[in-house]
Amino acid sequence: MHVLLREVWDTRILTNGGPLHERLESELKNYLDVPTAMLFNNGTIALLAALKFLDLPEGSEVITTPLTFAATAHAIHWNGLVPVFADVSPDTLTIEPESVRRAITAKTSAILGVHVYGTVCDLKGLQAIADEHGLQLIYDAAHAFGVTVDGQSIGLFGNASVFSLHATKLFNTAEGGLITTGHAEDAEDLYYLRNFGIKNEDEVVSVGINGKMNELQAAMGLLNLPLVSEEKRVRSQLRERYQDFLQPLPGIWLPPRQAGVSPSEQYFQICIDPALFKRSRDEIYQSLRQKEIFSRKYFHPICTDFEPYKNYPIHSVRNTPHVEVVKSQVLCLPFHGGVTEEDIEDIRDEFCCGG
Repeated sequence: MHVLLREVWDTRILTNGGPLHERLESELKNYLDVPTAMLFNNGTIALLAALKFLDLPEGSEVITTPLTFAATAHAIHWNGLVPVFADVSPDTLTIEPESVRRAITAKTSAILGVHVYGTVCDLKGLQAIADEHGLQLIYDAAHAFGVTVDGQSIGLFGNASVFSLHATKLFNTAEGGLITTGHAEDAEDLYYLRNFGIKNEDEVVSVGINGKMNELQAAMGLLNLPLVSEEKRVRSQLRERYQDFLQPLPGIWLPPRQAGVSPSEQYFQICIDPALFKRSRDEIYQSLRQKEIFSRKYFHPICTDFEPYKNYPIHSVRNTPHVEVVKSQVLCLPFHGGVTEEDIEDIRDEFCCGG
């Protein structure tokens, strides 16, 4: 790190597209195999900018999932748009195309899918709906860094994809975000969006915000990117350990395997059916916490439980949306290179021996 910091001090450039920023942006463009990859200072600002990039009609509706971080819905709202919530598919927990169809009105302008836990949305199903109704399609890919689908980068699907590079993510810049698209010509418009619309010293050509990543964040990213492959390998082994003892247990739903999709290794989420497993998600969560093993009830509450969206319906093909059931069942187990053998045994005992 000190070598990169020395570069920063030597150039005396702390931000505004410095050499480390340009190097990281280039490396990410190559790593993700996309024609456009634009860095931002955080994922929320990147999501705000991506929605602005679509130039959606003011007050129009954007359909998304309630099973996501609050920033997804907030970014829609902050753009002067209306978030509309559609149910999730029971098998993937991603936004369900048939429920999206139920949510479409004359005011709908876009769909915002979320590759939740790194599980990929129904790309073909959502694109077919977008094409049929003339809608824009954007993806919140915060959990899907580096994922490929039949050999194609996840960042190529839809009109744009937004990645979070927050400290909790597999690849991080401490804080950071990234927008990718499948078109090289999009880079200029995204550049103006993150830099006040400034073209040069004398011209401001569009309305933009300050979304620039600084050199210290870029330095963190340049150090972390070479470590991603090894961390994914370690997490892959941890995934196998978890699956070995959880697979036989009644009432435990494991992350789905998707044909042609490379594992994100971002999260290891399970769903616990209390009727079959005889213990609830919250009981497991509290018991692990007492052992100083910190799992996450992620995402719970869901967006429609939050005060700003409490009166928003969840459009679904079911009488009771599946997301209302699964929100009390999903649990993300510790999933990183720091999980020890003792931790694994404690987690195994919790599930297999009742704590």
